[in-house]
Amino acid sequence: MNPLRRLVFPPTSRYHDIETATLVVGEDVEIPYLRRRFLPPSDRFTTIQEHVVSQGDRLDNVTARYLGDPLQFWRVCDANHAMNPPDLMVLGRRLRITMPEGVAGLPHAG
Repeated sequence: MNPLRRLVFPPTSRYHDIETATLVVGEDVEIPYLRRRFLPPSDRFTTIQEHVVSQGDRLDNVTARYLGDPLQFWRVCDANHAMNPPDLMVLGRRLRITMPEGVAGLPHAG
């Protein structure tokens, strides 16, 4: 694991687990880059509630409300299989608010 990546991309970043690679140009030029990030399958997310988009909603405000951090908007994008965040903000659309990818929800208490 590249230690520099941990400094640049903290665990809360969508790029945290993305591998780095290097493009070699000529004999002495190396250009580091991140490999492509793909959206995870939607079945990797457990829905904890939904939000219906209304007039004036912004994705950063929605994620601040439900996840406590406006910078986590990418989690809502991933859970709703959207590469482009503005695509989610359609009036009346139901957004899945989920646990982090791969984290199962708690079973309901009897």
